[in-house]
Amino acid sequence: MPGTETEGTTGLAPDLPWNVVVWDDPVNLMSYVTWVFRSYFGYPEERARALMLEVHHSGRSVVASGSLEEAETHTAALHGFGLWATFEQAGGR
Repeated sequence: MPGTETEGTTGLAPDLPWNVVVWDDPVNLMSYVTWVFRSYFGYPEERARALMLEVHHSGRSVVASGSLEEAETHTAALHGFGLWATFEQAGGR
């Protein structure tokens, strides 16, 4: 699964950013996911709700992008909120 390990990252493009992906799950309420996006990322209500709806309807949403270290930090923080999150390099492999 993307974002569960950082070993073996050879062959990845160092100039591409890393995406933080939140996945749909059967546990968290939509209002809670929206609250997490607002509280942790500081997103306005409209953006947080749009990302939550993308998670709900598409099964996943890219909620942030940045360096590998930032993606790892965001993913760990989202796990702390009980969300299913991973990270992957933008552009796919």
